[in-house]
Amino acid sequence: MNMSMITVAVYCSISSFPSSLRFRRRAFPHLSLSPPSALCFSGLSENIDSGGGGSGGPCIFPLNRCKTIHLVRHGQGIHNVEGDKDYNAYMKPEYFDAHLTPLGWQEVDSLRKDVHDSGLMKRIDLVIASPLLRTLQTAVGVFGGESYTDITDVLPLMVENAGNSNRAAISSLNCPPIVAVELCREHLGVRPCDKRRSISEYQSLFPAIDFSLIDSNEDTWWKADVRETKEELAARGRKFMNWLGTRKEKEIAIVTHRALLLHTLSAFGNYSHPLEKKELSKPFANCELRSMVIVDCVTDRRR
Repeated sequence: MNMSMITVAVYCSISSFPSSLRFRRRAFPHLSLSPPSALCFSGLSENIDSGGGGSGGPCIFPLNRCKTIHLVRHGQGIHNVEGDKDYNAYMKPEYFDAHLTPLGWQEVDSLRKDVHDSGLMKRIDLVIASPLLRTLQTAVGVFGGESYTDITDVLPLMVENAGNSNRAAISSLNCPPIVAVELCREHLGVRPCDKRRSISEYQSLFPAIDFSLIDSNEDTWWKADVRETKEELAARGRKFMNWLGTRKEKEIAIVTHRALLLHTLSAFGNYSHPLEKKELSKPFANCELRSMVIVDCVTDRRR
């Protein structure tokens, strides 16, 4: 895919798994999690029969120009509990690289069941995770293998009690590879909860996750006195989407953060119909999954 031409198509943008949304998958078959082709629907149909100027109706793209992505926000972190009530609580040092709460792990277990029951787990080629504790825990909990048993030459995805999880070790068998990518991190700077640990420490907690795409062992992106602007965050998100377009995998799960998702998708929504923009700009709940298609569009349509 051309790195400069990635757009987001709202194909199955409401295939979230919380129980309150499951009825939409049954009521609207075209929101199936198994798109048989690259047919994308904008949700509008006015003027299509009369040849009018409406922007609704089907949009067809060659399948080789499309990827299905499953966007997941991490489960509830310890910083979310107080921070959702008091914004200033995110500044507390004790929330450094926040881990999941017991409720967060319950959310992970629920989403794991849904992705297995729906058959989605069998289709995912790759899982990408932000290199922060709460996203790594969510990624291995949702998309990892079963409980780990000590098998020669097989590393666990997560060791027992990693990040105060009080959880058993998780196997790396019978699951897609998980790769940590710095570009999909949370809003950078100032807040301790968004600063990561050293990669060497993560490698001891998550031995089978691939950290090879991260250049520095220490966190050189996070600054104690400089907060990334929303525009910079959105630009980083678009760069991440463009990088996704270069991957060979066709169906990818991404475990990331609320602000990264909100500002990145809102930026794509600026070029969409208002109904699509509304869907794209809706904030993610903890451990919510939404499926979309990214399309490598050709901007020059001259024949």
